[in-house]
Amino acid sequence: MACSPWFLLAFFVSLCLLRDAHRFCNGDPTEGFTAVPLTEWNFEMEKPYDIPLEERYSFVNGVRRMWVYSSDMPLRPDSKTKPRTEIRIRGYDYSSGTWQFEGYGFVPNGTSGTNIMQVHRATYPATTLMLRVYGGLLTNYVWSVVEPYVYDRWMRVNVIHDVDADKLTVFIDGVQKMEVEGNGPGVFNFKCGVYTQNYSTYYMESRWRDIRIFKKDD
Repeated sequence: MACSPWFLLAFFVSLCLLRDAHRFCNGDPTEGFTAVPLTEWNFEMEKPYDIPLEERYSFVNGVRRMWVYSSDMPLRPDSKTKPRTEIRIRGYDYSSGTWQFEGYGFVPNGTSGTNIMQVHRATYPATTLMLRVYGGLLTNYVWSVVEPYVYDRWMRVNVIHDVDADKLTVFIDGVQKMEVEGNGPGVFNFKCGVYTQNYSTYYMESRWRDIRIFKKDD
């Protein structure tokens, strides 16, 4: 029986991560940070411009479910970007200091070729980190694997952005999985949901709950 290349890659990465597990740091990534207040106003929705929000988003029992099809329209008629249904955290754009996104994410089996969380920039280049799902792998952009298998389970996602040091750190379920350099200064914001990337499936979905934003204590 033939195996998909994504399965083989996931298996290989799983072995590597198990071998190197001692290198990663455990602990509460929110220690030393203070949560900022959030209301529904802070959860700005971006979705295909030609359909009602309820056809691509639901909020039931604390779970924000977002889905999109690869054939959908972009978020604006003049946009050349690919289809998305995303939450943009409004009111907390930042250009200095250390900020953190926390949320519990869920990706159903079969979703692939989509971004589920990003640190977005107002100017080019448009992002400094993109957590994508390819065949069950959670990656930063395409080939930097963050977590080997994320389908059909809730995972705690923490992303810390130290703007002044130009550094981003990713934690999954309280374990540090990645630390990378950013790509320079800018005005940033956090997003999560589904945003179509290359090699996507026709249908893409992610779910989020308990989203919080933190700022590092002075």
